[in-house]
Amino acid sequence: MKTVPRSVDSQAVPGRLPCADTDVIELFFPVGTAGPALQQIAEAKTICRHCPVLQACRAEALARPGAFTHGVVGGLSEDERNALLRRRAARRAGIR
Repeated sequence: MKTVPRSVDSQAVPGRLPCADTDVIELFFPVGTAGPALQQIAEAKTICRHCPVLQACRAEALARPGAFTHGVVGGLSEDERNALLRRRAARRAGIR
């Protein structure tokens, strides 16, 4: 699994992206959304918060939701991405 969308130019970033470190990759794909998974999600989001490609990563994850159905991508959990996408769709449909 990838933690960064392919369209994000990770080559433009000096050094490795923080989420590419094999020591932390499991944080981005917790099993479940309760218990120990909550701590993993929080830790992954902390890593994302300091990432130089956060905005591009988030934009790609939201633009292609079917490609990023699990885990933390762009600093958002799968539940947060789904809720944001639902709100956007409702706004487009004129629903409040």
